[in-house]
Amino acid sequence: MAITPGIHRWPAQERVRHGAPLSEALPPEITDARRVVLVTTRSLADSRIVAEARRAIGPALAGTFARMRAHSPIEDVLSLTALLVETDADLVVAVGGGSVVDGSKVACQGVWRGFRAVADVTGAAAGRAAHPGAWEGAPPRPRIVAVPTTLSAAEFAPHAGVTDTAAGRKYRLLEAWMVPRSVILDPEAVMETPAELFLSSGIRAVDHGAERWCSAAPQPFSDAVSWQALRMLAEGLPAVARDPNDRAARALCQQAAWMSVMGGWAGVPVGASHGIGYILGGARGVPHGVTSCLMLPAVMQWNEAVNGVRQEELAGLFGGGPCHAALRGFIKGLGLPVTLGEVGITADDIPDLAGRWLGDPPIATNPRTVGGPEDVAAILRLAL
Repeated sequence: MAITPGIHRWPAQERVRHGAPLSEALPPEITDARRVVLVTTRSLADSRIVAEARRAIGPALAGTFARMRAHSPIEDVLSLTALLVETDADLVVAVGGGSVVDGSKVACQGVWRGFRAVADVTGAAAGRAAHPGAWEGAPPRPRIVAVPTTLSAAEFAPHAGVTDTAAGRKYRLLEAWMVPRSVILDPEAVMETPAELFLSSGIRAVDHGAERWCSAAPQPFSDAVSWQALRMLAEGLPAVARDPNDRAARALCQQAAWMSVMGGWAGVPVGASHGIGYILGGARGVPHGVTSCLMLPAVMQWNEAVNGVRQEELAGLFGGGPCHAALRGFIKGLGLPVTLGEVGITADDIPDLAGRWLGDPPIATNPRTVGGPEDVAAILRLAL
């Protein structure tokens, strides 16, 4: 293959501890912290894994924020920012899925940059001045130790999504130091995650790997990690669907989710499945993983004319045939939705949703050029 010139940038992440219980893995990560804030959701507040985190943090626990909602609403992020300032926190332990991790990232950025209002957050998103590789010098405080409970893999990225709930719009922020300092992949942390949520977040990981495998600008590093992640997810997700208590399968999926995002370090972008997913999440509250269930097959169908060979290789992992059909069959086999109608979105809603695209990535980096809202609408119609 012809190798496109590029730059490979490692994230500002020091460690990933995997396979060990949280009770062993977390204490070494907080030895330099005086005041720790624990962030999670209401649904996890009384869970076994959060109780384990509290015990491990011990007397350094300065506060708990247990109300981060889905899609990281900016109001919740600003409330967490205020708590971090009030407690003079020097470390955040984020226990949860992508919304908890992303919300914690932007709250830390809020401390560094002085976010106090919604306009501060949306203005930082609009600027996009930061660079994922710009992490030389002393790190700011606080930073994050992430304990993921889903497969979204937000904990491995220096960018984050937050939602302006009043406007129904999702914003992306980027800063090199936002990536968690360290990540703890404890299989027990995902055992309490309901199978449907775990599996749909697994399709989000499939989306990370599939859109990069089918990118118009592939790189050998990205191909290697994306392909391996996809192989592992093709094996692990059905195993969890068959037996939600299969710890080995859940641990396999954790490792796969980690690898699924590494292609981004090589500069390989994702495309319209991710981008339209942000629109569906911000405007209609569709969960992150479910947006990938709906849009990945549709985007593959739209892109088939420009990356059919790559799609054919990908389809072989998920049952063969046309890639979009193979993915739909795989997703349906996990008991997950594959059409917009299953989440209450009809053809009448498509013009409004399509019109929300602002011309920015990752729809703008889709392999087949998306020329405007009319093309976004055409992709959405493939998901009806």
